[in-house]
Amino acid sequence: MPESENTLSTTASLPDDQLLEDKEVILIVDDYPDIILLLQDFLQQHGFPTVTAGSARELRRVFEKSPVALVLLDIGLPDADGTELIPEIKAAHSDTAIIMLTAITDLQIALECLRLGADDYLTKPLHFPSFLETFRKVLEKRRLTINNIRYQKALEQANFRIQLLHELAMRMNSAYLSMTDLDEILQTILVGITAEEGLQFNRAFLALFDESGKVLEGRLAIGPECREDAGRIWQEMQSQDLHFHDILDSIKDHCFQQDSGVNRIAEALRISADDFGHLLIRAANERRTINVVNGRSDSEVPPELIALLHEDTFVVVPLYSPSRSLGVIIADHFVTGAKIDSDLILALESFAGQASLAIEHCRLYMAMEHKINELEIVTYELEKNKDLLVEAERYSAVGHMAAQLAHNIRNPITSIGGTARLLIRKTEDPEWLKFLNMMIREAAKIENTLEDLFSFVELRTLEKEKVALYPLVSKSLMLYYNVMQKQGIEYQLVLPEQSPVLEVDPHLLRQVFVHLIRNAVESMSNGGLLVIEVKADAAQVRIIVRDSGAGADEPEHEWTTDPFYTTRTVGAGMGLALMTQIIKDHGGVLTHKKRPAGGTEATITLPM
Repeated sequence: MPESENTLSTTASLPDDQLLEDKEVILIVDDYPDIILLLQDFLQQHGFPTVTAGSARELRRVFEKSPVALVLLDIGLPDADGTELIPEIKAAHSDTAIIMLTAITDLQIALECLRLGADDYLTKPLHFPSFLETFRKVLEKRRLTINNIRYQKALEQANFRIQLLHELAMRMNSAYLSMTDLDEILQTILVGITAEEGLQFNRAFLALFDESGKVLEGRLAIGPECREDAGRIWQEMQSQDLHFHDILDSIKDHCFQQDSGVNRIAEALRISADDFGHLLIRAANERRTINVVNGRSDSEVPPELIALLHEDTFVVVPLYSPSRSLGVIIADHFVTGAKIDSDLILALESFAGQASLAIEHCRLYMAMEHKINELEIVTYELEKNKDLLVEAERYSAVGHMAAQLAHNIRNPITSIGGTARLLIRKTEDPEWLKFLNMMIREAAKIENTLEDLFSFVELRTLEKEKVALYPLVSKSLMLYYNVMQKQGIEYQLVLPEQSPVLEVDPHLLRQVFVHLIRNAVESMSNGGLLVIEVKADAAQVRIIVRDSGAGADEPEHEWTTDPFYTTRTVGAGMGLALMTQIIKDHGGVLTHKKRPAGGTEATITLPM
């Protein structure tokens, strides 16, 4: 029988509270109840939690219920040989230590136990000081081995993360990013967040603000659809020994299918940027990470978000650039339920930082590419339509000259001619009649001269053809791109998805667009907003041109009836009258009004 000792010495360097992890136990397996009782009492006195088993069958049941750190295993059990259980335990629980207990002092048996995987071999009766020293040393060796494996794995994971982030940074530095490149980089980042070599999150969701910045929308996601599928997916990965680069190679075929469960969740994620109290919007706007545990955090957690994710424990990390908020990454342990600690959050923030750089890099490149495309269109359109601009200037010059002539000549000539006609009716003197008739004739000549001047801009015959409306509008706008840039004028094209097709004279219709855009631009010399909107139905199409300039104080009917009316400092009345005639010849109407908020609004209505 073992001897009892209360005062014991040990050479173990780790304190007892570090030898076991939370909920780990010591399993005592022996078919003698007295020995079990003594060992259990001794170990519990020294603070080690224990469970017991009297057979191999009971041993297997304990392993199903509890994490076992060390097994004190008797060789002679009623239903099995203890030596036969060593390979079974090691195969299923490689981290579990084993100390063999036996009354047999056979060296060959001891060596066989050690060869099969036992950590030590003790014979009965036990000497408790020696037993405790061996017991602690085995547990310490086990703990150091586990810690070493964990540290090694942590180093490998840290190296993997650094390499991945380095590769992503190099890729972004060596090439411009298109939207396709951005999607691939974002997919790579999400895989890094969920890969075994990476952060090991079970799922990751990416949500970005749309181009207007008014809506936060789910963009990409990776992870199992439900807990039932999770086990099958991870087992498949383990059985095929898939690693990060293997998964990365098959991203488009497997992980990011648009109809997958996580992507359906991502697509359903849509939150107004004005919902400042929403958890995701707060994380994005305040640029801070929010950790949600069991449905609670320092911010209110929307129940609908938990219902959508089917998970109440997750972390939200913001994506942002120096100038704006970009979106968020949501990550969780949907399958394993593991704790999301501070170190893991810090690592996730590193991936989020790389994602932010990629998104901002892409958007800057896309904006630059858009500007380049605009400039190319402007250059092409200016070269192609020099005559159109010259013609617009011609109309403007004639309109200005006609307005000045009308103001300075027409009124006096009308007065002179009218007075001469009045005097003719009041005299019969031949000499006076001779001079009065001469005055009437000369006044009529001057009026005819003005009419000849107006005929300088006489409209040509309509040459109609079927054309798409949007190219006419956008190309006309691009002619004034440089002017708008210099004057600080922003522009917006509000166009339905499908361009209406009209039967019009494209040359004359573009003259109208160019003229209206020119008027709008010249009314905003200190900057403003130009909006061109198209509204169409089955019967008609309306093209609305709005500016934020000074606007006109005169009522609407004046400019449509007076060919010399202008809203600009430099007159263009003749041009406006001509544009009205062009639209009228197309069976449409051109209207013009002052906007209550400032500026003017011209509307072209054409039949479909």
